[in-house]
Amino acid sequence: MKWEYYIWLLYIPYNISLYLPIKSATDAFWIVMCLGFLADYIWAAEKPEWQKVSIPLEILITGIFTIFNFNFYMMVFTAWQVAFLIVGRPKKYVMAFFGAYYTILIIGLVEVIGLFPTQITTNTGGGIFGNIMGLAFPIISPIMSYAFAVSIRYRRKMRQDNRRLETIVRRGERERIARDLHDTLGQSFSMITVKTELAKKLLEKGSDQVGRELEDIATTSRANLQLVRQIVNDLHQQSLSEALFIQSKNLTDANIFMMTEGENEAINWPTEVQNEFAAVIIEAITNIIRHAQARTVQIRFMHAEGRYRIEVQDDGHAQTFIRQGSNGISGMQARMRAKHGEFDIQQNKIGTQVSFNLPEE
Repeated sequence: MKWEYYIWLLYIPYNISLYLPIKSATDAFWIVMCLGFLADYIWAAEKPEWQKVSIPLEILITGIFTIFNFNFYMMVFTAWQVAFLIVGRPKKYVMAFFGAYYTILIIGLVEVIGLFPTQITTNTGGGIFGNIMGLAFPIISPIMSYAFAVSIRYRRKMRQDNRRLETIVRRGERERIARDLHDTLGQSFSMITVKTELAKKLLEKGSDQVGRELEDIATTSRANLQLVRQIVNDLHQQSLSEALFIQSKNLTDANIFMMTEGENEAINWPTEVQNEFAAVIIEAITNIIRHAQARTVQIRFMHAEGRYRIEVQDDGHAQTFIRQGSNGISGMQARMRAKHGEFDIQQNKIGTQVSFNLPEE
């Protein structure tokens, strides 16, 4: 949801218009600063891998506006955007942002009070602020934004967990059917096999036609019994929803936020495909928790051109994730190759991307 970042940019042209027409080098400087802020604002939203640079730069630019131009409302843009971007990051980054934000705000207020002590007023008709109570919005904006972002993240996770639970509940009914098949139909077929084999022995001296018919019955019953066992085995395999539900809890315990794309379509993939992917997803996420030091994980599910594909992208330290001779990585490779699938792991600007794909049967 990037619209919430850009809707605030409607206020930027107003800030630029304050300095038009350009009358001095100072006016030109502030226009350049406005344009620089606009570019950095978009950069921070579009390029997550560069946020270690773009976020401090954004705070610096709005800090200059606040301290040297007494434009306290430019800080509001930073308050709302950065608070959304740092959700899920370690607490030290959150505290660093709030500390820098309120330090700049306090410095700006102290300077204004020192330079214009007679113009500070709460009257709506005058004073350097017009209405000093209007400063309440810049003051509470980062707190409101961070709380709002945390709430959105929590609700999103709850919706995902609820969908997974619904799938698991439906799967529970399939488990019950599996037990019924095993307890009734499976035993029935076993009994047919035993009886037909006994009948064959008793009729060894009888008609050849009877023996052939009984042999056909025995062969058919064995095949049906094997089919039932295969159905039961398929029903007991782990689904993607079950794997994601469990791994989501593990990631939450490790303070890592998981996002998925295409999950609703993936839960309808064939059972065997889900079972294979569930196993490699568990291994990939286990590696991320143990070695990547990531903050977020995004899992994409795709089905195109006759292949099922999953991409697991983290934003952690790639050099510690890719380890030569790793049993986890070799195990994922072996599982995919055994099913004529493909496995790939590579570093990118964000972190590490692991991808798997399997062909349609």
